[in-house]
Amino acid sequence: MKVTVKYFASIREALGTPDETLESSAPTLGALRDELIARGSRYAEVLARGRAVRVALNQSLSAESAVLVDGCEVAFFPPVTGG
Repeated sequence: MKVTVKYFASIREALGTPDETLESSAPTLGALRDELIARGSRYAEVLARGRAVRVALNQSLSAESAVLVDGCEVAFFPPVTGG
């Protein structure tokens, strides 16, 4: 399936791209994250399982168990705090 992936803040800076469209067979957000981590290099570093990363599916904050569908939009971003 085709998935649009967007990266924000420090994740975007580390990867050097704001977004990409890719073909994926991942059934869930967590599986997509694992596919990206498997690319190695910077992906493995910024999306590593030990790092706090938020994920949204079609502009709604979602759990990694959320199911992906063809044409969906996924966003990865670090947690943010305000004051």
